[in-house]
Amino acid sequence: MRSVATVTIYVYLPSEKVDVWAPVSAEYVRDDIYRIVDCRGEDEAVEFGKGSLVRCRWQDSSDGRIRVAHEEVP
Repeated sequence: MRSVATVTIYVYLPSEKVDVWAPVSAEYVRDDIYRIVDCRGEDEAVEFGKGSLVRCRWQDSSDGRIRVAHEEVP
């Protein structure tokens, strides 16, 4: 059984008054697609929750370049 490494991606919090992205743990699937495995207590507040398959893109932030989930993959 192979071990799957997790990485941090960022998911939008739509209920916030300003644009905010929360860090979540995700497994790399292929290309720019990741499966969210842990939302660190943000399950109900994030745009895509635990178990979601998402397409990510790089985005500049005040902390540097971050990988952001921008759409759910069916």
